[in-house]
Amino acid sequence: MNQPNQRGGGGGFRQAQQSSPLAIRTKKSQLTTDAYTRLVMGEVWKKDWVYALIPFALGLLPAIFVHSWWWLVLAVVLTVLFVLFRSAQVTGVTQMEQSKPLFERMNFEMDQKQLLLRVGPEKAMQLTWDMIGRVRRDSDAYLLYLKPGTPPEGMAAWRLWLGRTFDVPVFLHLPMRIFNSPNDLKLFESLLRRKNLLPAEAGAAAV
Repeated sequence: MNQPNQRGGGGGFRQAQQSSPLAIRTKKSQLTTDAYTRLVMGEVWKKDWVYALIPFALGLLPAIFVHSWWWLVLAVVLTVLFVLFRSAQVTGVTQMEQSKPLFERMNFEMDQKQLLLRVGPEKAMQLTWDMIGRVRRDSDAYLLYLKPGTPPEGMAAWRLWLGRTFDVPVFLHLPMRIFNSPNDLKLFESLLRRKNLLPAEAGAAAV
């Protein structure tokens, strides 16, 4: 699993960066660990539920040769262990020191070159747009997903597959209510389309 600090440029909040005078600025908001867990858990299990069938099938496999209800018990236990392990990966992100910047109370400043996560006048984190892999637009918020980190050279193929398959999404959460005006919201969505993070045909955000 890629850690948050392997995605967002490798660091926490630093001395404030300069943003463009034309930057879009938002009000402050804070993503709680409970909200993050709820969002990620839903996304992870929407994608990974099929993998829970693998331990279930492995547990039942011996029943082909020896018929016993104990194989069903084993299959259920293996499936529960997989579900607990995968869920622990998600909740573990909220406990790591490297992930604390995700849950600070901050405002955002966006222009063509960068995205600033600003906690205070002298404390900000700078992200460039090429660090954002994709954007999800919900009815009340934008989720900006950070790209996974580059794996070390020489890593075994099976480990690369595990890392990609069972990665935990890390994202920035921008509620629509934090934008200062409907025009700022439209400018932000237009910026995302120019960066190819939203479909070009997407309409302006409704407020």
